[in-house]
Amino acid sequence: MNFVSAGGKAGCPHRVHMKFRKWLVPILGILISLGFLAFAFRNLRPEDVLGYIQGAQPGWLLLGAVVYFVAVAIISQRWGFLLRSIKPVGLRTLFPLVTIGYMGNNVYPFRAGEMLRILLLQRDQRIPIAKATTTVIVERVFDGLVMLTFIAVALLFVEVAEPRVRTVATFAAPLFLIAVAVFFVLAAQPQLLRKLMHLAGRFLPGPIHTRMTRLGDDIIAGLASLRSVKHLAGAVACSFGSWMVEVFVYWLVSFAFGLNVSYAVMLMTVGVVNLAGLIPAAPGQFGVFETFVIAVLTGVGVAQGLATAYAFVVHMVIWLPVTLVGFYFLTRRGLNIGALTDQRQLETVVAPAAGK
Repeated sequence: MNFVSAGGKAGCPHRVHMKFRKWLVPILGILISLGFLAFAFRNLRPEDVLGYIQGAQPGWLLLGAVVYFVAVAIISQRWGFLLRSIKPVGLRTLFPLVTIGYMGNNVYPFRAGEMLRILLLQRDQRIPIAKATTTVIVERVFDGLVMLTFIAVALLFVEVAEPRVRTVATFAAPLFLIAVAVFFVLAAQPQLLRKLMHLAGRFLPGPIHTRMTRLGDDIIAGLASLRSVKHLAGAVACSFGSWMVEVFVYWLVSFAFGLNVSYAVMLMTVGVVNLAGLIPAAPGQFGVFETFVIAVLTGVGVAQGLATAYAFVVHMVIWLPVTLVGFYFLTRRGLNIGALTDQRQLETVVAPAAGK
């Protein structure tokens, strides 16, 4: 206790060590992104890429940015289906929270936006953090399964001369299949999780045992929608629907560059790029995103310079507008971008909910 609380030299090494650990992963992510960017730009002349970008037709880009918010709205509705067994929450409430989540994920490491939307949901709707967090994890698993489906379907129509495409799918498939199996088993057999929590808690002090039991109950409640055919069907339909709209956005942006590629190629692109998101990188997946978009497009015969220009522009179309809208909704709640890292601002999010 004295080591932590001392204001003199004794506390300094500890604080330096903690600060170093806090920033180690973000720094590594930035370095990984820079490495991927360097790889994406290998053997390219920047002026050629800039020329392709300057020649892009802005009307298609604007249309793509507008349509992207349709995908965000459908994603928001999916969250509503997963929350419905806990508490019905309308699209008007969820859409701003989802855009705030996108904004946070796009500008801060550790997918900080997910935690912020969960905290805001707790404050506004009194939904416990563990229950909401469980639904968000289910969302990510559904997304992974959709991406694997996209790649499998696209491979029926598109021949891609790029081994990284199959490598990403081969690596990701077992992770998501195991995760979805676990979730459905726990949803179908809630007593199994309760027994596991109780067994683990037997070796812990009473208060911790009680908290573990409560956490297990919250996780079971968060999985309750998976036991409802109606809610599960709605969540699955929204998962596929939202991502198919996002594929359409990629396709619209391709018209701005005259790529002349099929919708199936964009299915492949979206599937590979989002599974590659498992690679730790800087916020927004800069570098990783571009590398895998270029890999798919050059694999179907698109020139590398053109594929690189497209990759950077489509990334901005799906990154910038939703980030700005998310920031707008965040400020409407009396917070600013510092809410993602400022403990005092986070307390203003959590405290009202805790008092209800």
